[in-house]
Amino acid sequence: MDRPTLRSLSEAKGIAAAMPDLLIEARRVANVVLAGWHGRRTSGRGETFWQFRPFTTGEAADTIDWRRSARDEHLYVREMEWEAAHTLWLWADLTASMDFRSRLASVTKRDRAVVLTLALAELLAAAGERIGLLASSDPILARNAAERLAAAVPHAEKTAAGLPAAHGLRRFADVVLFGDFLDPLPDIERTLDAVLRAGARAHLVQVIDPIEETFPFAGRTEFVDPETGTRHVVSRAEQYRDEYRQRLAALRDYLRTLCRRLDWTFIVHRTDQPATTPLLALHARLADRQATVGRAA
Repeated sequence: MDRPTLRSLSEAKGIAAAMPDLLIEARRVANVVLAGWHGRRTSGRGETFWQFRPFTTGEAADTIDWRRSARDEHLYVREMEWEAAHTLWLWADLTASMDFRSRLASVTKRDRAVVLTLALAELLAAAGERIGLLASSDPILARNAAERLAAAVPHAEKTAAGLPAAHGLRRFADVVLFGDFLDPLPDIERTLDAVLRAGARAHLVQVIDPIEETFPFAGRTEFVDPETGTRHVVSRAEQYRDEYRQRLAALRDYLRTLCRRLDWTFIVHRTDQPATTPLLALHARLADRQATVGRAA
């Protein structure tokens, strides 16, 4: 067995060993979000009770809830919550570049991406959505979807090789991608173009370490490419700071503009910040879309 394969197997075993703790953290984060979420439900076809509302003249008599109406002098209609299982694909970048944590953060980018993936799965499963791990598992509709996705993550890590293929995407699906998006721009464009051609909608969360954003290096510094092991030594790292920041800003401007034009989502998340922040933004974005679907139906 060659060295790269042995390294991949070792990394897969490492993330598998950490998975129970990451799943617990994901559930804690999901519970915090749920506790602060007031809900954006929509009436429509379904089996889950939502609310009673006064009967309006002209409505069909069989919509009246006679038991509730018998309590006082008014007629009430029992409204059911809109229920339409939606397919959402999740993906976390598990490549070597994500296994990085500087002194400014308490977690690696990879662990944070996995926690966000599983926490979002927990929220979506509670809402009755179909959830799949892009390029790794079929979508499932189950309350324990987060746990089942967690079991699939170590297998996905074995074959992690950059941005995912968009096979299996269907029209109107949502795709949530957690990664640093520091890949070559043509690779990013290839993946996003495949999502667009499939008729799906993408939500990008750039998970980045604070040191990668601030570039505080100075003096003689050695940089190591975690993907290839290539080492690069510079005598005065501070000379590269402005150019680096400009290139990072240009990449973000490009992705932000693209997502705005397509009505997609682009969020930047630093690993020294709470995991609940991007999760709240994503939950609100997805809830808005589902409310729109419910009204249209």
